[in-house]
Amino acid sequence: MNTSNIVVRFFLLFSLIGIVSAQLSATFYAKTCPNALSTIKTEVVSAVNNDRRMGASLLRLHFHDCFGCDASVLLDDTSSFTGEKTAGPNANSLRGFDVIDTIKSKVESLCPGVVSCADILTVAARDSVVALGGASWTVPLGRRDSTTASLSSANSDLPGSHTIGQARCVTFRRRIYNDTNIDSSFATSLQANCPSTGGDSTLSPLDTTTPNTFDNAYFKNLQSKKGLLHSDQELFNGGSTDSQVNAYSTNPAAFKTDFANAMVKMGNLSPLTGSKFPFTIMDTTLFSMNKPTTLKIRFFLFLCFFIGIVSSQLSSDFYSTTCPNALSTIKSGVDSAVSNEARMGASLLRLHFHDCFGCDASVLLNDTSSFTGEQSAGPNVNSIRGFGVIDSIKSELESLCPGVVSCADILAVAARDSVVALGGQSWTVQLGRRDSTTASFSGANSDLPGFSFSLQQLIDAFSKKDFTTEEMVTLSGGHTIGQASCSTFRTRIYNDTNIDSSFATSLQANCPSVGGDRNLAPLDTSPTTFDNAYFQDLQSQKGLLHSDQELFNGGSTDSQVNGYVSNPSSFQTDFANAMVKMGNLSPLTGSSGEIRTNCWKTN
Repeated sequence: MNTSNIVVRFFLLFSLIGIVSAQLSATFYAKTCPNALSTIKTEVVSAVNNDRRMGASLLRLHFHDCFGCDASVLLDDTSSFTGEKTAGPNANSLRGFDVIDTIKSKVESLCPGVVSCADILTVAARDSVVALGGASWTVPLGRRDSTTASLSSANSDLPGSHTIGQARCVTFRRRIYNDTNIDSSFATSLQANCPSTGGDSTLSPLDTTTPNTFDNAYFKNLQSKKGLLHSDQELFNGGSTDSQVNAYSTNPAAFKTDFANAMVKMGNLSPLTGSKFPFTIMDTTLFSMNKPTTLKIRFFLFLCFFIGIVSSQLSSDFYSTTCPNALSTIKSGVDSAVSNEARMGASLLRLHFHDCFGCDASVLLNDTSSFTGEQSAGPNVNSIRGFGVIDSIKSELESLCPGVVSCADILAVAARDSVVALGGQSWTVQLGRRDSTTASFSGANSDLPGFSFSLQQLIDAFSKKDFTTEEMVTLSGGHTIGQASCSTFRTRIYNDTNIDSSFATSLQANCPSVGGDRNLAPLDTSPTTFDNAYFQDLQSQKGLLHSDQELFNGGSTDSQVNGYVSNPSSFQTDFANAMVKMGNLSPLTGSSGEIRTNCWKTN
């Protein structure tokens, strides 16, 4: 095989990887099986109501499947393979198969051959957590089911998996009779139901305080040396994870948010997508047995190495050793700025949003002789602010860790900390972005959604960045904080018909038909609190911007607005998840770009 063929196939492979990553989508079944999610949720809620332990069981099923995420854990043994149900971590442990079978049967009646078992497992895990009081998360869909299973992999890959559920005596016997890092009275109470011999299948709750509620009691138990399993107590045993256990014990909301984010990541572990397996449509002669072994091995190792680099460059602990006080420094700077002026929280969130149709801090660059920056682009001019706060934070970080923390990462973290400072839900920010060395005035004008956009224009603008319509509505909810200038809503208050008349009149007093372009009005009725008032205002035809009211104007997004009004926590969770996704839009990593010394100019 000549070199050119190898190169062609190499790039074909990576184009396919791009396709595979795009095949998971929260709206995958929107047209082919629109009632799939509600059907799964109904059955999960019913099962959990009948048996509270079932919530933990369905979560565990997904976890034990998702070191693969292909529903292989559901397969019974056949003549050609031994399934995973009898593997050590699974035997006499996994349950809930009948619930999944029932869901599958109902979904098959609605949409034959459409919804995979792997997706059912993933959604059922989310709905189980929510049913027991946990945070929700958006589940990307489109997995396909495996055609085999691996007993050996299940034995080798799965860890022991616990704030809900129970475990059998055989899994904690050694701990309660031999471990020293266990509360003595706790051990004695367990020994009464788990003798040193026999009673292997006798159950005890993993979280002795609230085993049927998804909360942070598990971590509190670890602090008291009351972790049921040896592997549990290892998380709080004088090691590097003690601090995180302490943090979750005092901040249950942080645990729920981090858990939701981690579950999204876990649900994306090596799913099968496309046509059974993503590489079967390739010309596989590159890997055929009659090709030189050296070529095959070198290609495979390079592929693994390349994929490993790409996937590992953004990490929540990117600065843990190079600048350990980076996040606390950013938070202090943000908290101080927002405390001095609550509106600054919205401004910092907006800065990140307007940068993150790129996520490379290009929005911070001033004009130079070689390019016109983005700050004077239509969606940005007289709109974005907070540059001084970012510069101040950058200056402090340069004193602590010169040349380490990027301006792009500062923007991403500052946006999260701003939302939290104004009462919103936190999320885990992936770090490791680098700063661009140029900016695009034309890109900012063409890519960023405008205040006069119609619903379809909004959908199209976000779709170009791989956001679903649902995620567009969610991110628009960022307008629950902040203000807008008269020039952005003048046409609406004088010309639009889908506006409350008294609301329009009140705004006209401060925004005349001519002049007063920079006079401000709040985007919602509680502009310094991150809540769901924005969506309530839309229901009352009191959206400040034309593009805002488009979300509730007799169109396809009305139902989501209604949902966020009746369930404010779902908005907070969805917003956190959408911000994680937005923060990962096309970042510069590795050796691309630079780490600017000053955020407003290149080095």
